[in-house]
Amino acid sequence: MEIAVPRVCDPQELRMAGLSPDMIFCRCETMLSEAARGKIALFTQVLPEHVISVHDVANTYRVPLVLDSQNVAHSICKRLRLDVATPASPASRPGAPLYKTPISMKKWRLMADRLTSPAESVKIGIVGKYTGLADSYLSVVKALQHGAMEANVRLELVWIESSDLEEPPRESAASNGDSATPARFAAAWEALRSVAGVVCPGGFGDRGILGKALSSRFCRENKVPYLGICLGMQTAVIDFARSVLNLADANSEEFDKTCKHHVVVSMPEHSAEHGQELGGTMRLGKRATILRDSKSLAARLYDGKPVIDERHRHRYEVNPSVVGSMEAKGFMFVGQDERGQRMEVAELRDHPFFLCVQYHPEFQSRPLKPSPPFLGLVLAAAGKLEARFKRYGGFLKSGAVYEEVESA
Repeated sequence: MEIAVPRVCDPQELRMAGLSPDMIFCRCETMLSEAARGKIALFTQVLPEHVISVHDVANTYRVPLVLDSQNVAHSICKRLRLDVATPASPASRPGAPLYKTPISMKKWRLMADRLTSPAESVKIGIVGKYTGLADSYLSVVKALQHGAMEANVRLELVWIESSDLEEPPRESAASNGDSATPARFAAAWEALRSVAGVVCPGGFGDRGILGKALSSRFCRENKVPYLGICLGMQTAVIDFARSVLNLADANSEEFDKTCKHHVVVSMPEHSAEHGQELGGTMRLGKRATILRDSKSLAARLYDGKPVIDERHRHRYEVNPSVVGSMEAKGFMFVGQDERGQRMEVAELRDHPFFLCVQYHPEFQSRPLKPSPPFLGLVLAAAGKLEARFKRYGGFLKSGAVYEEVESA
Protein backbone atom coordinates (compact mmCIF):
# COMPACT_ATOMS: atom_id res chain seq x y z
CA MET A 1 0.00 0.00 0.00
CA GLU A 2 1.45 3.39 -0.98
CA ILE A 3 1.14 6.28 1.45
CA ALA A 4 1.36 9.59 -0.35
CA VAL A 5 0.71 11.91 2.61
CA PRO A 6 4.34 12.25 3.83
CA ARG A 7 5.36 13.33 0.36
CA VAL A 8 3.17 16.44 0.44
CA CYS A 9 4.68 17.87 3.64
CA ASP A 10 7.86 19.34 2.18
CA PRO A 11 6.09 21.21 -0.68
CA GLN A 12 3.75 22.77 1.88
CA GLU A 13 6.73 23.94 3.92
CA LEU A 14 8.31 25.34 0.75
CA ARG A 15 5.20 27.38 0.01
CA MET A 16 5.25 28.76 3.55
CA ALA A 17 8.73 30.05 2.68
CA GLY A 18 7.45 31.61 -0.54
CA LEU A 19 8.73 28.90 -2.87
CA SER A 20 6.56 26.92 -5.26
CA PRO A 21 8.01 23.68 -6.74
CA ASP A 22 7.62 22.98 -10.44
CA MET A 23 8.45 19.28 -10.15
CA ILE A 24 8.33 16.69 -7.39
CA PHE A 25 10.85 13.84 -7.38
CA CYS A 26 9.66 10.94 -5.24
CA ARG A 27 12.25 8.51 -3.92
CA CYS A 28 10.58 5.11 -3.49
CA GLU A 29 11.23 1.37 -3.59
CA THR A 30 8.85 0.62 -6.47
CA MET A 31 7.50 2.75 -9.30
CA LEU A 32 4.76 5.17 -8.27
CA SER A 33 1.28 4.06 -9.23
CA GLU A 34 -0.88 6.46 -11.21
CA ALA A 35 -3.19 6.80 -8.20
CA ALA A 36 -0.33 7.87 -5.92
CA ARG A 37 1.03 10.20 -8.60
CA GLY A 38 -2.38 11.85 -8.99
CA LYS A 39 -2.84 12.26 -5.24
CA ILE A 40 0.59 13.87 -4.84
CA ALA A 41 -0.13 16.19 -7.78
CA LEU A 42 -3.49 17.17 -6.26
CA PHE A 43 -2.11 18.13 -2.86
CA THR A 44 1.06 19.82 -4.14
CA GLN A 45 -0.55 21.66 -7.07
CA VAL A 46 2.01 20.20 -9.47
CA LEU A 47 1.10 18.72 -12.85
CA PRO A 48 0.80 14.91 -12.69
CA GLU A 49 3.48 14.53 -15.37
CA HIS A 50 5.80 16.57 -13.16
CA VAL A 51 5.55 14.08 -10.29
CA ILE A 52 8.58 11.91 -11.01
CA SER A 53 9.12 8.41 -9.69
CA VAL A 54 12.74 7.77 -8.67
CA HIS A 55 12.41 4.13 -7.70
CA ASP A 56 15.00 1.45 -6.96
CA VAL A 57 16.85 0.08 -9.98
CA ALA A 58 19.50 -2.58 -10.57
CA ASN A 59 22.36 -0.05 -10.66
CA THR A 60 22.81 3.70 -10.47
CA TYR A 61 23.55 3.93 -14.19
CA ARG A 62 19.89 3.10 -14.81
CA VAL A 63 18.62 6.17 -12.94
CA PRO A 64 19.02 8.49 -15.99
CA LEU A 65 17.02 5.94 -17.99
CA VAL A 66 14.25 6.04 -15.39
CA LEU A 67 14.16 9.83 -15.64
CA ASP A 68 14.27 9.75 -19.43
CA SER A 69 11.30 7.36 -19.55
CA GLN A 70 9.29 10.05 -17.74
CA ASN A 71 10.41 12.83 -20.13
CA VAL A 72 12.17 14.77 -17.37
CA ALA A 73 14.59 16.55 -19.71
CA HIS A 74 11.76 17.63 -22.01
CA SER A 75 9.69 18.89 -19.06
CA ILE A 76 12.60 20.94 -17.72
CA CYS A 77 13.27 22.44 -21.15
CA LYS A 78 9.61 23.28 -21.59
CA ARG A 79 9.45 24.95 -18.17
CA LEU A 80 12.58 26.99 -18.98
CA ARG A 81 11.21 27.77 -22.46
CA LEU A 82 14.14 26.16 -24.22
CA ASP A 83 13.60 24.74 -27.68
CA VAL A 84 14.61 21.09 -27.82
CA ALA A 85 16.88 20.59 -30.82
CA THR A 86 18.55 17.50 -32.19
CA PRO A 87 20.97 17.25 -35.14
CA ALA A 88 18.05 16.24 -37.37
CA SER A 89 15.62 18.79 -35.94
CA PRO A 90 16.65 22.47 -35.82
CA ALA A 91 15.12 24.81 -33.30
CA SER A 92 11.62 25.89 -34.17
CA ARG A 93 12.30 29.60 -33.72
CA PRO A 94 15.23 31.38 -35.41
CA GLY A 95 17.63 32.69 -32.80
CA ALA A 96 16.02 30.67 -30.01
CA PRO A 97 18.34 29.04 -27.45
CA LEU A 98 19.06 25.43 -28.25
CA TYR A 99 18.96 22.42 -26.01
CA LYS A 100 20.71 19.30 -27.20
CA THR A 101 20.83 16.07 -25.21
CA PRO A 102 24.54 15.76 -24.30
CA ILE A 103 24.51 11.97 -24.03
CA SER A 104 22.55 9.65 -26.26
CA MET A 105 20.24 7.39 -24.32
CA LYS A 106 21.02 4.59 -26.79
CA LYS A 107 24.64 4.61 -25.72
CA TRP A 108 23.76 5.04 -22.07
CA ARG A 109 21.25 2.17 -22.16
CA LEU A 110 23.82 -0.20 -23.66
CA MET A 111 26.36 0.82 -21.04
CA ALA A 112 23.89 0.30 -18.16
CA ASP A 113 22.84 -3.09 -19.52
CA ARG A 114 26.45 -4.22 -19.74
CA LEU A 115 26.99 -3.70 -16.02
CA THR A 116 24.70 -6.60 -15.11
CA SER A 117 24.06 -8.68 -18.23
CA PRO A 118 27.43 -10.30 -19.17
CA ALA A 119 27.69 -14.02 -18.56
CA GLU A 120 31.48 -13.95 -18.75
CA SER A 121 33.37 -12.66 -15.72
CA VAL A 122 36.94 -11.54 -15.15
CA LYS A 123 38.82 -11.42 -11.85
CA ILE A 124 40.98 -8.38 -11.23
CA GLY A 125 43.11 -8.06 -8.11
CA ILE A 126 43.82 -4.70 -6.49
CA VAL A 127 47.10 -4.89 -4.57
CA GLY A 128 46.95 -1.90 -2.26
CA LYS A 129 48.04 -0.51 1.06
CA TYR A 130 44.61 0.71 2.16
CA THR A 131 42.30 -2.15 1.21
CA GLY A 132 40.57 -2.00 4.60
CA LEU A 133 38.72 1.04 3.26
CA ALA A 134 37.61 0.30 -0.30
CA ASP A 135 36.68 3.95 -0.91
CA SER A 136 40.41 4.74 -0.80
CA TYR A 137 40.50 3.33 -4.33
CA LEU A 138 37.07 4.49 -5.51
CA SER A 139 38.40 6.08 -8.71
CA VAL A 140 40.34 2.91 -9.53
CA VAL A 141 37.26 0.75 -8.98
CA LYS A 142 35.10 3.01 -11.16
CA ALA A 143 37.71 2.99 -13.93
CA LEU A 144 37.75 -0.81 -13.83
CA GLN A 145 33.95 -0.85 -13.99
CA HIS A 146 34.00 1.44 -17.01
CA GLY A 147 36.47 -0.87 -18.73
CA ALA A 148 34.50 -3.99 -17.84
CA MET A 149 31.28 -2.52 -19.24
CA GLU A 150 32.85 -1.74 -22.60
CA ALA A 151 34.61 -5.12 -22.65
CA ASN A 152 31.21 -6.72 -21.91
CA VAL A 153 32.48 -8.74 -18.96
CA ARG A 154 31.33 -8.89 -15.35
CA LEU A 155 33.97 -7.49 -13.02
CA GLU A 156 34.98 -9.50 -9.96
CA LEU A 157 37.27 -7.53 -7.67
CA VAL A 158 39.72 -9.28 -5.37
CA TRP A 159 41.23 -7.09 -2.65
CA ILE A 160 44.80 -7.98 -1.70
CA GLU A 161 46.55 -6.15 1.13
CA SER A 162 50.12 -5.64 -0.06
CA SER A 163 51.67 -6.17 3.38
CA ASP A 164 50.04 -9.62 3.52
CA LEU A 165 52.17 -10.69 0.54
CA GLU A 166 55.31 -10.21 2.61
CA GLU A 167 56.88 -13.14 4.48
CA PRO A 168 55.51 -13.06 8.05
CA PRO A 169 57.92 -12.90 11.01
CA ARG A 170 59.17 -16.29 12.15
CA GLU A 171 58.02 -15.68 15.68
CA SER A 172 54.29 -15.07 15.88
CA ALA A 173 54.94 -12.97 18.97
CA ALA A 174 56.93 -10.59 16.80
CA SER A 175 53.92 -9.90 14.63
CA ASN A 176 52.26 -6.54 14.78
CA GLY A 177 49.29 -4.95 13.13
CA ASP A 178 51.26 -4.23 9.95
CA SER A 179 52.79 -7.70 9.54
CA ALA A 180 51.06 -10.64 7.92
CA THR A 181 50.26 -13.75 9.90
CA PRO A 182 50.97 -17.10 8.21
CA ALA A 183 47.24 -17.48 7.48
CA ARG A 184 46.94 -14.03 5.93
CA PHE A 185 50.15 -14.56 3.99
CA ALA A 186 48.85 -17.81 2.48
CA ALA A 187 45.43 -16.30 1.74
CA ALA A 188 46.97 -13.25 0.03
CA TRP A 189 49.12 -15.37 -2.28
CA GLU A 190 46.21 -17.68 -3.05
CA ALA A 191 44.17 -14.61 -3.99
CA LEU A 192 46.97 -13.25 -6.19
CA ARG A 193 47.27 -16.57 -8.02
CA SER A 194 43.51 -16.65 -8.61
CA VAL A 195 43.19 -13.39 -10.56
CA ALA A 196 43.45 -12.82 -14.29
CA GLY A 197 44.86 -9.30 -13.96
CA VAL A 198 46.35 -6.99 -11.33
CA VAL A 199 46.15 -3.28 -10.60
CA CYS A 200 48.79 -1.90 -8.25
CA PRO A 201 47.60 1.64 -7.41
CA GLY A 202 49.36 4.60 -5.83
CA GLY A 203 50.17 5.33 -2.22
CA PHE A 204 52.75 6.75 0.16
CA GLY A 205 55.05 5.39 2.86
CA ASP A 206 57.11 2.22 3.19
CA ARG A 207 54.50 -0.12 4.68
CA GLY A 208 53.59 -2.89 2.25
CA ILE A 209 56.11 -1.78 -0.37
CA LEU A 210 57.79 -5.18 -0.62
CA GLY A 211 54.38 -6.79 -1.18
CA LYS A 212 53.63 -4.41 -4.04
CA ALA A 213 57.02 -5.21 -5.58
CA LEU A 214 56.40 -8.94 -5.21
CA SER A 215 53.03 -8.64 -6.96
CA SER A 216 54.74 -7.05 -9.97
CA ARG A 217 57.34 -9.83 -9.99
CA PHE A 218 54.61 -12.47 -9.92
CA CYS A 219 52.84 -10.84 -12.87
CA ARG A 220 56.09 -10.35 -14.76
CA GLU A 221 57.23 -13.95 -14.36
CA ASN A 222 53.82 -15.52 -14.93
CA LYS A 223 52.64 -13.33 -17.83
CA VAL A 224 49.69 -12.00 -15.81
CA PRO A 225 48.36 -8.62 -17.05
CA TYR A 226 49.63 -5.89 -14.74
CA LEU A 227 48.87 -2.17 -14.45
CA GLY A 228 51.14 -0.25 -12.08
CA ILE A 229 50.01 3.28 -11.22
CA CYS A 230 52.30 5.89 -9.64
CA LEU A 231 53.75 3.98 -6.65
CA GLY A 232 52.79 0.77 -8.46
CA MET A 233 55.16 1.80 -11.26
CA GLN A 234 57.94 2.67 -8.83
CA THR A 235 57.73 -0.65 -6.95
CA ALA A 236 57.81 -2.52 -10.28
CA VAL A 237 61.00 -0.63 -11.16
CA ILE A 238 62.49 -1.48 -7.75
CA ASP A 239 61.71 -5.18 -8.13
CA PHE A 240 63.07 -5.32 -11.68
CA ALA A 241 66.31 -3.67 -10.55
CA ARG A 242 66.65 -6.15 -7.70
CA SER A 243 65.73 -9.36 -9.47
CA VAL A 244 66.89 -8.71 -13.06
CA LEU A 245 69.69 -6.15 -12.74
CA ASN A 246 70.90 -7.87 -9.54
CA LEU A 247 70.99 -4.63 -7.57
CA ALA A 248 70.10 -6.27 -4.27
CA ASP A 249 69.70 -3.03 -2.31
CA ALA A 250 67.81 -1.13 -5.03
CA ASN A 251 65.18 1.06 -3.47
CA SER A 252 63.41 4.39 -3.55
CA GLU A 253 64.82 7.47 -1.91
CA GLU A 254 61.43 7.73 -0.22
CA PHE A 255 61.95 4.49 1.70
CA ASP A 256 65.72 4.26 2.21
CA LYS A 257 67.88 7.36 1.90
CA THR A 258 71.13 5.47 2.66
CA CYS A 259 71.05 2.62 0.11
CA LYS A 260 73.63 2.53 -2.68
CA HIS A 261 71.25 2.16 -5.62
CA HIS A 262 68.40 4.67 -5.66
CA VAL A 263 66.36 3.62 -8.71
CA VAL A 264 63.56 5.99 -7.67
CA VAL A 265 64.54 9.47 -6.56
CA SER A 266 62.99 12.71 -5.42
CA MET A 267 62.39 15.09 -8.29
CA PRO A 268 65.23 17.64 -8.34
CA GLU A 269 62.97 20.68 -8.13
CA HIS A 270 61.29 19.20 -5.03
CA SER A 271 64.34 17.90 -3.18
CA ALA A 272 65.78 19.06 0.13
CA GLU A 273 68.81 20.45 -1.71
CA HIS A 274 66.47 23.01 -3.26
CA GLY A 275 65.00 23.85 0.13
CA GLN A 276 61.76 21.96 -0.53
CA GLU A 277 60.99 18.64 1.07
CA LEU A 278 57.34 17.68 1.52
CA GLY A 279 54.70 20.35 2.00
CA GLY A 280 53.35 21.63 -1.31
CA THR A 281 56.04 19.93 -3.35
CA MET A 282 54.03 17.42 -5.35
CA ARG A 283 53.87 17.40 -9.12
CA LEU A 284 50.15 17.89 -9.61
CA GLY A 285 47.63 18.26 -12.38
CA LYS A 286 47.35 17.50 -16.06
CA ARG A 287 50.67 17.13 -17.87
CA ALA A 288 51.69 16.19 -21.40
CA THR A 289 53.41 12.85 -21.95
CA ILE A 290 55.29 12.07 -25.17
CA LEU A 291 54.91 8.49 -26.43
CA ARG A 292 58.18 8.01 -28.29
CA ASP A 293 57.56 4.50 -29.67
CA SER A 294 54.62 4.38 -32.08
CA LYS A 295 54.62 0.56 -31.97
CA SER A 296 54.50 0.29 -28.20
CA LEU A 297 51.56 -1.09 -26.25
CA ALA A 298 50.95 2.36 -24.76
CA ALA A 299 50.76 3.95 -28.21
CA ARG A 300 48.24 1.36 -29.35
CA LEU A 301 46.14 1.89 -26.22
CA TYR A 302 46.09 5.63 -26.88
CA ASP A 303 45.18 5.16 -30.57
CA GLY A 304 48.56 6.19 -31.92
CA LYS A 305 48.56 9.65 -30.37
CA PRO A 306 52.12 10.97 -30.03
CA VAL A 307 51.14 13.18 -27.08
CA ILE A 308 48.68 12.36 -24.29
CA ASP A 309 47.48 14.42 -21.34
CA GLU A 310 46.95 12.72 -17.99
CA ARG A 311 46.77 13.88 -14.38
CA HIS A 312 49.72 13.50 -12.03
CA ARG A 313 50.16 13.39 -8.26
CA HIS A 314 53.66 12.43 -7.13
CA ARG A 315 56.97 13.75 -5.81
CA TYR A 316 59.28 10.86 -6.80
CA GLU A 317 60.40 9.65 -10.22
CA VAL A 318 62.47 6.90 -11.85
CA ASN A 319 66.18 7.68 -11.64
CA PRO A 320 67.29 8.56 -15.21
CA SER A 321 70.66 6.90 -14.56
CA VAL A 322 69.10 3.39 -14.52
CA VAL A 323 66.97 3.79 -17.63
CA GLY A 324 69.61 2.50 -20.06
CA SER A 325 70.40 -0.65 -18.08
CA MET A 326 66.71 -1.44 -17.55
CA GLU A 327 65.85 -0.97 -21.22
CA ALA A 328 68.74 -3.26 -22.16
CA LYS A 329 66.92 -5.98 -20.20
CA GLY A 330 63.51 -5.32 -21.76
CA PHE A 331 61.95 -2.81 -19.33
CA MET A 332 61.15 -0.11 -21.87
CA PHE A 333 60.38 3.51 -20.96
CA VAL A 334 58.14 4.46 -23.87
CA GLY A 335 56.63 7.65 -22.45
CA GLN A 336 58.45 10.71 -21.16
CA ASP A 337 57.73 14.29 -20.24
CA GLU A 338 58.10 17.08 -22.79
CA ARG A 339 61.80 17.49 -21.98
CA GLY A 340 62.47 13.78 -22.42
CA GLN A 341 63.96 13.55 -18.93
CA ARG A 342 61.15 12.24 -16.73
CA MET A 343 60.01 8.63 -17.24
CA GLU A 344 56.21 8.46 -17.25
CA VAL A 345 55.22 5.26 -19.10
CA ALA A 346 56.99 1.91 -19.08
CA GLU A 347 56.19 -1.54 -20.38
CA LEU A 348 57.80 -4.94 -20.61
CA ARG A 349 58.94 -6.35 -23.89
CA ASP A 350 57.58 -9.87 -24.62
CA HIS A 351 54.75 -9.65 -22.09
CA PRO A 352 51.03 -9.70 -23.03
CA PHE A 353 50.26 -6.66 -20.86
CA PHE A 354 52.69 -5.14 -18.36
CA LEU A 355 52.10 -1.40 -18.25
CA CYS A 356 53.40 1.09 -15.68
CA VAL A 357 52.38 4.74 -15.60
CA GLN A 358 53.57 7.51 -13.32
CA TYR A 359 50.30 9.40 -13.71
CA HIS A 360 46.78 8.48 -12.53
CA PRO A 361 44.71 7.42 -15.57
CA GLU A 362 41.71 6.60 -13.36
CA PHE A 363 41.04 10.32 -12.84
CA GLN A 364 39.95 10.82 -16.46
CA SER A 365 37.98 7.62 -16.96
CA ARG A 366 34.32 8.06 -17.93
CA PRO A 367 31.46 5.54 -18.29
CA LEU A 368 31.17 6.05 -22.06
CA LYS A 369 34.92 6.49 -22.61
CA PRO A 370 36.95 4.30 -20.25
CA SER A 371 40.56 5.09 -19.44
CA PRO A 372 42.70 3.31 -22.09
CA PRO A 373 45.07 1.61 -19.58
CA PHE A 374 42.13 0.24 -17.58
CA LEU A 375 40.17 -0.90 -20.62
CA GLY A 376 43.33 -2.51 -21.97
CA LEU A 377 43.96 -4.32 -18.69
CA VAL A 378 40.41 -5.71 -18.52
CA LEU A 379 40.52 -6.84 -22.16
CA ALA A 380 43.93 -8.46 -21.64
CA ALA A 381 42.71 -10.25 -18.51
CA ALA A 382 39.68 -11.51 -20.45
CA GLY A 383 41.84 -12.63 -23.40
CA LYS A 384 40.20 -10.10 -25.74
CA LEU A 385 42.86 -7.44 -26.24
CA GLU A 386 44.40 -8.70 -29.47
CA ALA A 387 40.96 -9.21 -31.02
CA ARG A 388 40.12 -5.63 -30.06
CA PHE A 389 43.28 -4.34 -31.72
CA LYS A 390 42.47 -6.28 -34.90
CA ARG A 391 38.94 -4.92 -34.96
CA TYR A 392 40.07 -1.29 -34.89
CA GLY A 393 43.15 -1.32 -37.09
CA GLY A 394 45.73 -1.94 -34.38
CA PHE A 395 44.31 0.55 -31.88
CA LEU A 396 42.12 0.29 -28.77
CA LYS A 397 39.56 2.99 -29.62
CA SER A 398 38.08 3.43 -26.16
CA GLY A 399 34.35 4.17 -26.39
CA ALA A 400 34.05 2.86 -29.96
CA VAL A 401 31.44 0.24 -28.97
CA TYR A 402 29.05 2.97 -27.84
CA GLU A 403 29.72 5.16 -30.85
CA GLU A 404 28.80 2.25 -33.13
CA VAL A 405 25.46 1.88 -31.35
CA GLU A 406 24.77 5.59 -31.78
CA SER A 407 25.48 5.51 -35.52
CA ALA A 408 23.57 2.26 -36.13
